[in-house]
Amino acid sequence: MDFYLGLAQVIGVHTLLGLSAWCVLQTGQVSLAQGGFFAVGAYAAGMLTSMAGWPLWLALPAAAFIAAVVAIAVGFPALRVKGLMLVVATTAFAEIVRLFFFNLTWRVPGPEGTPIGPDGSLGFGGIRYFPSNGWTSTEIVLLIWGLVLIVMAVLAWLDRSRVGTLWRAVGEDEVAAQSVGVNLTAAKVSAFGIGGAIAGVAGSVFAHYTTHIEHSNFTILLATFAIAYPILGGLSSLFGTVLAVVFIQGILIEGLRFLGDWRSLLFGALILLMMLVRPSGMITSPLGRLLRGGRTPDGQSDAGNKEKAHA
Repeated sequence: MDFYLGLAQVIGVHTLLGLSAWCVLQTGQVSLAQGGFFAVGAYAAGMLTSMAGWPLWLALPAAAFIAAVVAIAVGFPALRVKGLMLVVATTAFAEIVRLFFFNLTWRVPGPEGTPIGPDGSLGFGGIRYFPSNGWTSTEIVLLIWGLVLIVMAVLAWLDRSRVGTLWRAVGEDEVAAQSVGVNLTAAKVSAFGIGGAIAGVAGSVFAHYTTHIEHSNFTILLATFAIAYPILGGLSSLFGTVLAVVFIQGILIEGLRFLGDWRSLLFGALILLMMLVRPSGMITSPLGRLLRGGRTPDGQSDAGNKEKAHA
């Protein structure tokens, strides 16, 4: 039972990470910075609860805010580049963050007199909020998936609001969007900021249920997974991201563990296959259209497309 509860925690955290990348991908930007925002949230929340004694319900939003500020700071320079150059720039940012925490040493006396805090390459241990407050594995799972549901509800609302419309317009054609008065800066930076906040929440929870984090947790592979989830699941559906995480983490990573490193080859082959067979993602069936409110992958309603066809 503990194995399945642990797997549910992993899937929940990676779902939040995938949803953070979904925001940025909506605007047509491919960013590998989500792992950096994830790391910022993890270290920030861990330091607030273990070193400053904050309760988790304050540390989570504070870490999300810090990650969002960092994401916005990255978003403005990112406006100057696009395509491959944006991928390179955000990859460099993620590596800078990882190496910063690799070298960060800041220890303070803990509750029992033992030093606690980031210790450079040795990582940051002693994040004991859940064990110290008697949280069970089931309660942690409920917390994580409660956060997933809240984030999905907020993003679903944003997707149907003016913000979502602007994101999709910029993602479809920047020049056309700008010609009708869309503020490209506001659209792209808001996607970076909201995505960064969600990644910060994911990192916060990750740090607390693992109780020990280190720079090797935030490699480029983590950012690759982050953008792979919404791409495989389909950018037109939030539920597609959840399904992609369940498939990759639950089946490909855990279910095929006996294959060892061959799983990485399968992961790459899966992305290529999906791009060739279903470029719009996994959810393109009638059920998928129902889950996304009747919208087709291009963001239009089924009824609207039928009217265009008759015309």
